[in-house]
Amino acid sequence: MNIILLGPPGAGKGTQARRLVAERGMVQLSTGDMLREARTSGTEMGKRVAAVMDSGALVTDEIVIGLIAEKLEGDTGGGIIFDGFPRTLAQADALSDLLGEKNTELATVIEMQVDDDALVARITARSTCADCGEVYNDNTKPIPADGKCSNCGSDKITRRADDNEDSLKTRLLAYYKQTSPLIGYYYAKGLLTDVDGLAEMDDVAAEIKKKLDTV
Repeated sequence: MNIILLGPPGAGKGTQARRLVAERGMVQLSTGDMLREARTSGTEMGKRVAAVMDSGALVTDEIVIGLIAEKLEGDTGGGIIFDGFPRTLAQADALSDLLGEKNTELATVIEMQVDDDALVARITARSTCADCGEVYNDNTKPIPADGKCSNCGSDKITRRADDNEDSLKTRLLAYYKQTSPLIGYYYAKGLLTDVDGLAEMDDVAAEIKKKLDTV
């Protein structure tokens, strides 16, 4: 089962993807993680990624699709979770073509719906473990008193420099301009469903499970 988690920055896509990996044996494909992994891999594709990133240029859609193609050749376990990709209609078309070439397809696209003001309040209070990705919130899930991650024990819990109101509004604007058209795109394909992205983490996970069990 291949799925897309769709939603603005901070909607909880990464958190829910990690739960699906643990519970269903799915493979999470995050663009950022793939690029970092490729950069140090020593493969031909990895050398292309390193050259582009070192030059300060943006990595092309062609390269990202190439990285996804490589991942699809490996063990995809219980299916693929596309987290943060596609971001544009052109990328969505390219992904559709690639999946067709690999004789597979998307099962569903889950839109994690949020209220912008509530999202800003959530993200400006957010910290993340640099080692395992566990997310903390000043109001709802504070960092443990000993400063160590409750999931992996790391003391590398940090707050992103761009997790502030002005930066987040800029990122939201980019999402609405570039990525939100995908909502209509996947609705037209009969693939779109939605969950409340601002519900409690366990409630969101339960709702996603319900959606996937009925696909």
